[in-house]
Amino acid sequence: MCSKNINHPFRKKWGQNFLIDTNLLDKIARTINPESSDFFLEIGPGDGALTERIFPHVCAMVAIEIDPLLVKKLKNKPIFNGMDIIQGDILLEDIKNMSINTPVRVIGNIPYNITTPIIFWLIEQLDYWHDAYIMMQKEVADRLSANVNTKAYGRLTVVVGAYLNIENCFTIKPDVFIPKPQVESAIVRLTKRKSPLIDDDKYLKFNKLVSAAFSQRRKMLRNTLKGWEISSDLKDKIDFSRRPETLTIDEFASMV
Repeated sequence: MCSKNINHPFRKKWGQNFLIDTNLLDKIARTINPESSDFFLEIGPGDGALTERIFPHVCAMVAIEIDPLLVKKLKNKPIFNGMDIIQGDILLEDIKNMSINTPVRVIGNIPYNITTPIIFWLIEQLDYWHDAYIMMQKEVADRLSANVNTKAYGRLTVVVGAYLNIENCFTIKPDVFIPKPQVESAIVRLTKRKSPLIDDDKYLKFNKLVSAAFSQRRKMLRNTLKGWEISSDLKDKIDFSRRPETLTIDEFASMV
């Protein structure tokens, strides 16, 4: 997330859209509400416009930025002295290997084309973070919190909902970014369910089953899950002539 004085070659492959509205940055910081005992991980800090509203108020912070030009800019800002700034791809990193105490609080204005992989990355590291405030495409935010039997309800809703609570904080218009995206954005808070619906050792199976069920969402479960071994007990509980968008997250969880 970046400030108004931008002099940077935007890299489309990294999905760079920099936030330039200072009032909105202040609102985001107030929503996050950093405290002196907090440990933070920021994904994609840009030139540090949000970072400078968080880092001075917390115990410690790690920032991971893929763009080496922005990493250099961050390291040259005195306000960030003492912050661990890493040049790299967040999807190749593990929170437990970072030089910071856990659980961390996560913030990020992430490339919209890798929002889903980053959310799944967070699910795979549940033990190492407390909450996450992620800026994402509003359409993805709507899918995360979609209700059963709606068009937006799908694999993302079900898999993420088995592990996380979703809170849509507020929507952001395109004209507060440079370059201006074609879509509306949203700030979403993710927190962990007290008890995940799926055990760690069943995560991959659950993800594949849900993906298969929604691969042809207009077809009945008996067709999309034809290759899966489904017990007769389960078939007594769930009518497999139903379409996937009619099943609740709990019903999907009962299938693995």
